[in-house]
Amino acid sequence: MKTRIAILILIYLVIFSACVSKKRAEEAINVSGAFALYPMVVRWSEQYKKEHPEIRFNISAGGAGKGMADALSGTVDLGMFSRGITKQEKDKGVWWISLAIDAVLPTISSDNPFLSQLRAEGLSQDEFKSIFIDGSINDWAEVISSNNKAGIMVYTRSDACGAAETWADFLGGKQENLDGIGIYGDPGLAEAVSKDMYGIGFNNTNYVFDINTGKKRPGMEVIPIDINNNGKIDTVESFYDSLNDLLKAVGNGIYPFPPARELYFVSNGKPVKQAVMDFIRWTLSEGQKYVLEAGYVPLDQAELNIQLKNLD
Repeated sequence: MKTRIAILILIYLVIFSACVSKKRAEEAINVSGAFALYPMVVRWSEQYKKEHPEIRFNISAGGAGKGMADALSGTVDLGMFSRGITKQEKDKGVWWISLAIDAVLPTISSDNPFLSQLRAEGLSQDEFKSIFIDGSINDWAEVISSNNKAGIMVYTRSDACGAAETWADFLGGKQENLDGIGIYGDPGLAEAVSKDMYGIGFNNTNYVFDINTGKKRPGMEVIPIDINNNGKIDTVESFYDSLNDLLKAVGNGIYPFPPARELYFVSNGKPVKQAVMDFIRWTLSEGQKYVLEAGYVPLDQAELNIQLKNLD
């Protein structure tokens, strides 16, 4: 009799353990992809877990290309994505939802000897194109009022990413058209640029500014874009000293689209896990109050309504 009871208890424990494991698996949300969206999703996950402690998040950054590949293969529930969706990706059945807005910024080291002139004069879209794509400008003396020659060291991203594609789009090309030394990831590119006084690159907003202070990170500077091509940075074009000023310029459409862009979650078809759908819905409703303080521009209410409708 005791043996029979022991066997029944063992069977019960095995079944209970299997059910618990299944439940835990269903409550895990796996996310990978764009460095640009990574800080935002981490912030969202921390806040969401306060309300839903049963949810477990596994979040990793690796570039938008990885996010799309992982999402389409089903390796993750959601890919973090930071560029426009291509026809080829749509043909593969990708599903996407807009979440927030950020920007890609042209960056240099704060030790650049021509910094004051660059801040005053900026560079035009054509000048950036000549540096990053055409290669026809390769010395700082060619773009500023100086007789002191100093070669420009161009840095780009080695991984398939939204930042490179967005920056290239602004310059009329594709990521593969960008010249320069390839560096993996946004943190790596920011570090390379900050340590090279003659370097130039591009970075997502959150890797240029410290969201806690609102100031540029140590060693980082931004080259203002001469939007109206008049050879100087006018007051309306000068919004790079603080994160708040930059986000206002992006939100008001003063900073051009691109290199400003929308950020997305992507998946292989509409997600079927209820936990995933609940989390997405939360990011588009209550979660939007964390967007601005995390260093991003929230979607306006009209756009949020469209995205919420896409969930139904």
